[in-house]
Amino acid sequence: KINLPVIRQYVDYLVNEQNVKNVFVNGTTGEGLSLSIQERKQLAEEWMSQGKDKLDHVIIHVGALNLPECQELARHAAGIGAGGIAVIAPFFFKPTNKDELVAFLQKVASEAPEVPFYYYHIPPLTGVKIRVEELLDGIKAQIPTFQGVKFSDTDLLDLAQCINKNETGEFEFLYGVDEQLLGALAVGANGAVGSTYNYLGRQTNLMLQAFAKPDFALAQQYQFLTGEFLNFVIKLGFGVAQTKAVMTFVSGIPMGPPRLPLVGASSEFIVKAKAKLDSIVWPDGN
Repeated sequence: KINLPVIRQYVDYLVNEQNVKNVFVNGTTGEGLSLSIQERKQLAEEWMSQGKDKLDHVIIHVGALNLPECQELARHAAGIGAGGIAVIAPFFFKPTNKDELVAFLQKVASEAPEVPFYYYHIPPLTGVKIRVEELLDGIKAQIPTFQGVKFSDTDLLDLAQCINKNETGEFEFLYGVDEQLLGALAVGANGAVGSTYNYLGRQTNLMLQAFAKPDFALAQQYQFLTGEFLNFVIKLGFGVAQTKAVMTFVSGIPMGPPRLPLVGASSEFIVKAKAKLDSIVWPDGN
């Protein structure tokens, strides 16, 4: 069951401990697709309420398998003042080409005509492999609120082509594969959304600062150490349930178990992951 009272503590932790002031709600790590419409609305409301005057941006994922639910969630997000909405491609009956996908996204975006709209591109989970570069052509004419893409794929060629097309800088490309963020920054990504930023947000912000200086050697150190941890836990079996376990032992906030069909992290995983994370010495000495 969802645990609304913990969100206040969660917001304060992200802002004060991790220097993270933007959140993406009801996405993959938040198990948005495993929640009921009512639960998703309650969570969105609580994040908006607790984040008021603390968070800069709250983007709410409103994607679902059917259009009416997406539209209902989009209207709700607009009504509570969300800073943006995002939508994944439906993944049971899938769009097979750009036109079908854009038509679906347009029907959702039009329900929140004042809210910035992001396409959430995550082909490893949706199986929808329509290239984003192709999707961008003419999209603003059909979706005036189109703001950018949450790009959760390892195809940096596609990402680079998108950024090359974005000459005016009107779109944002938020990268979603945490262990490759530095590579995405190098080709022009201008933001990131990822699960590790819940507990490695501070270190990632330091990497972003190093990249901006530019101090590439320091930025590499941060990326390599994040990768060292992720490489270790991926070999143990790393997913949403294990992410919740890591966040729980790092933050001290109970993130709870996942909802079936996902099952909770084993105690063996928790012991090994904690020991590995504790063993890492970051460039700033922490």
